[in-house]
Amino acid sequence: VQLQASGGGLVQAGGSLRLSCAASVRTFSSYALGWFRQAPGKEREFVATISSGGITTYSDYVKGRFTISRDHAKNTVYLQMNSLKPEDTAVYYCAARRSWLGGATTYTGVAEYDYWGQGTLVTVSS
Repeated sequence: VQLQASGGGLVQAGGSLRLSCAASVRTFSSYALGWFRQAPGKEREFVATISSGGITTYSDYVKGRFTISRDHAKNTVYLQMNSLKPEDTAVYYCAARRSWLGGATTYTGVAEYDYWGQGTLVTVSS
């Protein structure tokens, strides 16, 4: 499984960005997907996840501002980020793990994912 993240960039506080992550896998609909981020000097942290069946979970830091979604026809997972804050500045990584078709289980731990994208940098200026 290969994951290719894109969509990062520089944005002012209060602005929006949409990250995309394209997956090269034939059974995309059977995978749970997640977004994590890592700021300089900090550990990688959970941002959002979506189960194979479309159930979502968010970290408290982004709940109400970020939305994760998936498009099975395009083998792509998205992260819509609104009302961005300087503390959202980080490298954002998409991740995937094998699940089962229509599953409701969400995964929030770094160690729970088997495949990772290369990361895309998001910088929010104040």
